[in-house]
Amino acid sequence: MSMKIVREICTACGDCEPVCPTQSISPWKGVYKIDANTCSECGGDGEPGTPQCLEVCMEDDCIVPA
Repeated sequence: MSMKIVREICTACGDCEPVCPTQSISPWKGVYKIDANTCSECGGDGEPGTPQCLEVCMEDDCIVPA
């Protein structure tokens, strides 16, 4: 499973990008996106952890499970 950023809610603050341990977050068309192929939800061994992007995002419901 991975997380995704809701484009309509993202303010492009960039707080999520540096905390991503898999470097799955990048700028895209004026906001940010999460690469579902590399996002691990900050977990290990196939188990999701606590998504760090979700912890730092200031907008409610901006980052959600994909």
